[in-house]
This record gives sequence, C-alpha cells and structure tokens, in this order.
Amino acid sequence: MAELQCVTMKIGEELYGAKVEQVLSVERMLDISPVPRTLSYIKGVANLRGTVTPVIDLRERVGLSAPSAAAEESRRIVVVEVDDMTVGLIVDAVEDVVSLDESAIEPAPAVVGGLQAVYLEGVARVGERLLVLLNLERILSDVEVAQLHEVEKQVHG
Repeated sequence: MAELQCVTMKIGEELYGAKVEQVLSVERMLDISPVPRTLSYIKGVANLRGTVTPVIDLRERVGLSAPSAAAEESRRIVVVEVDDMTVGLIVDAVEDVVSLDESAIEPAPAVVGGLQAVYLEGVARVGERLLVLLNLERILSDVEVAQLHEVEKQVHG
C-alpha cells in the first residue's frame, strides 16, 4: 500500500493538504511588497531567505472571504514548488503532517468548500475530519503562471 505524506493547513473551517514533497518550508507572515497590475490574490513578493518569491493568498484564490482579525496570528506562508517555480501560499494555519493510505483517497466531488474539483486531487478522512487534497499544479492556471513569471522578471530586472 502506497503512503502519501501531506502537510495539512486550514483555510476557514476546511482542512486542506499538499503533498509533502512539494512543500519547501512553512514561514511566519512576512512583509509582502505589492506588485502593480496583478490579479487581486497575487499579494506581491516576499524575500524568503534571500530569494524573492511571489506570494498568493490561497483563501482569496479559492474564493473565500477575508480572515477574521483573530486568525492573523496563526496565518502562515507555505512555500511550495509548482512547475519549477517557487510560490508562497498564504493559509490561515498549518496543522500537521499526516500519512494517508493512497487507497483511502477518494475522487473529489464537483465542488468542495467552494473549490471546484479541477483544483483538487481528492478527499480523504483524517479521524473525524475531511481532508481536501490540493492539486497545486491546477491551482495556478497558465495565465497566473505567466503573471507570476512577469512578477519575477519585474523584481529581478
């Protein structure tokens, strides 16, 4: 039986997972420099250990409302690698790393927590909770990848 390791993160009340091999690090919120003329959920760029990294708000990307002020303390930037590009994803909280049996992962329904299935790998039960597995390659569309590359170019000259 194949095991899948996932970093679990919260956005609102929903629990999401990203494959551990795509997650480079988890950072506290940093100063993010806005970049003009980008999509609203591309928050800008942050200096992550000397590397200028585009940062997107995953909550806004998936169409959820802004977090409550109380959630600010626990917010994190999950640094992931998607299609040879490093991107920071702002989430409400990072919880844990869990091991899932791949046979326990079910195909995602058409919409989960407001997210369309195209962004999802599937869903799995973790204890009493439902874990929604993100398909990070699909979260960023071609347009967004092009825009993030443009952001990188503006920053690096």
